[in-house]
Amino acid sequence: MEQTMIKVTINGETREYPKMTPYSEIIRDYEGKTEYPVILVTENGKLRELHKKLQHDCTLGFITAKDSAGRKTYRRSAIFILLKAIFDVAGKENVDHVVIHYSIGNALYFTMKGSATLDQELLDRVKVRMRELVDRKLPICKRSVSTDDAVSMFHRHHMYDKEKLFRYRRSSRVNIYNLEEFEDYFYGYMVWHTGYLKYFKLYPYDEGFVMQMPTRKEPEKLPPFTPSPKIFQVQKEAEKWGEMMGVSVVGELNEKISKGKMQELLLISEALQEGRISKIAEQIIERGGVKFVMIAGPSSSGKTTFSHRLSIQLAAHGMKPHPIAVDNYFVNREDTPRDENGNYNYECLEAIDVELFNRDMNALLK
Repeated sequence: MEQTMIKVTINGETREYPKMTPYSEIIRDYEGKTEYPVILVTENGKLRELHKKLQHDCTLGFITAKDSAGRKTYRRSAIFILLKAIFDVAGKENVDHVVIHYSIGNALYFTMKGSATLDQELLDRVKVRMRELVDRKLPICKRSVSTDDAVSMFHRHHMYDKEKLFRYRRSSRVNIYNLEEFEDYFYGYMVWHTGYLKYFKLYPYDEGFVMQMPTRKEPEKLPPFTPSPKIFQVQKEAEKWGEMMGVSVVGELNEKISKGKMQELLLISEALQEGRISKIAEQIIERGGVKFVMIAGPSSSGKTTFSHRLSIQLAAHGMKPHPIAVDNYFVNREDTPRDENGNYNYECLEAIDVELFNRDMNALLK
C-alpha cells in the first residue's frame, strides 16, 4: 500500500515526510542547526508539542527556550519533574502538598507541607533525583480525560485545590500530563522528554525553597540567585490576604463568585489595602523631613490612584501632600520612541522629558 507523503516547508526549504510522522522525528534532521534545542514547533503559526503527528502539508517553525512560549514550556516542565522528584524522594505519605507561589527574579518560590523535613539534605536528594530523570530522557505524555474523572483523580491524590478548580470548568475534557506513574494538570504545553531540562538549581529560602532557572536571553546558563526581600515580603503579605479572605486559589475564588460574595470580597480587599496605605503614611511621617515619595510601576498599574489615596492618608495625619503625575512629563507624541513593532513605547525612559522633570523637582526642593 502506497504511503501518503506530506510536504513540509522549514526555513523556505520544502521536504516530504510520511503522513503521521511525529514532529520529534522531523526536528532530528535539524539537530545542531538551531542555536538551542527545539522545544515546540509552530504548524502554520499554531503551537504544537513534539509528540503530535504530521497530518497535512504545512509550514513548520521552531520554538526554543529563547522564545517566550519555549521558556514558559521549559519552566512548566521543570516544575513537573521537580514535583515528581519530591514525591519520589520524600514519599507520598510524607508530603501533603507542594505549593508553587510566585517568582523571585528568575527563580520560583515553593513551600511544602507534610511530615517530611524540608532542609538542605532533602533538597540535595531531590536534585539528584531530578538529574536522574533528566539523564533518562523519559517521555512526558499527555492524555485527555473527562472533567468528572479529573475531579475524582485529584480528590484521590489529595490535590483539593485542583479538584475545586475543575468543579467549575465548563469544558467536558481535561488534559493530564504524566511522567511514569506521576500525573498532574498543567495549563500549557510540555517538553517532549525530560532530557531538555538540564539547567536548574535548588536553594533553601525563607519557609521553603526556590528553583533557579535560566533566563530567556541565556537559556543554557544559570544566573546567580538574587532575591529581592522587600518585594518578597509584599508578595507574602498579599498571599496572606488571600488566605484570610478564603481565596488563596482560583477554585476558591470561583466558589465565592458562584455564591454571590464578590462585593463582600471587594470591600474586604479595599479595607486591607487602605490599612496598608495608612501604615505607609505613618512610616513617612516617622522618618521626618521627607520631601518626595516616588511611586514606580508600569502603565495602568494604578500609580496615579495610589498616589491620591496615599495623599488622603497623609492629609489625615496632618500633612499637606501634592500629587504630581508623571503623565504630565511625557514628550510630544511624535518624539516618543517606537518599539520593535513600530508602536509608541511609553514604558521606556526616553518617553519622559527627564530634563524638565529634574528641573521642576529641584525647583520644588529649593
